[in-house]
Amino acid sequence: MPRLFTALEIPRNAALSLSLLRGGLPGARWIDVENYHITLRFIGDVDGRTADEIVDRLDRIDRPEFSLSLNGIGSFGSKKPHSIWAGVTQNAEMSALQGEIERICQRIGLPPDPRKFTPHVTLARLKSARLDDVIHYLSGRGNFQTAPFLVSRFVLLSSRESVGGGPYLTEEAFPLYESRAKANFATSLEHPW
Repeated sequence: MPRLFTALEIPRNAALSLSLLRGGLPGARWIDVENYHITLRFIGDVDGRTADEIVDRLDRIDRPEFSLSLNGIGSFGSKKPHSIWAGVTQNAEMSALQGEIERICQRIGLPPDPRKFTPHVTLARLKSARLDDVIHYLSGRGNFQTAPFLVSRFVLLSSRESVGGGPYLTEEAFPLYESRAKANFATSLEHPW
């Protein structure tokens, strides 16, 4: 039974920027750069027939490309932090895509995702990090930001049973259609003002 989830990939330049945040926090298990992603919907362990139905339904999604950037870092677990993350700029197209994937999963009989969608890239899992160390780590890196990047597809990933953080295997890729976002993205790179 594969453990599946849908995600957005992090392009090489943004991943390299994220990798510079690694280190300096005792008790952190840093995620490998090639495993950075933005989870859209955790699906979980499913049988082969359900996995095939998920792929078939996801393949019908018809949404435009969009631009994203990463900014800021934080932690989950306020009094006992369990992970460090990089934030994702709000984007209506990303939210619409995530909402459609959620509806598809519920239509095929999966339970609703109990967590509110909070787009982020997990950078580290924390096992025994002290709260003071986490606060100190975050305070020196709050102005983190990447250049915008174009999201032209989303993927269905599988993971082996592990402690979390990969390795992940791309099972399927689903293209988003070209839109004005690409033209606007190109223009913003030419004229950053």
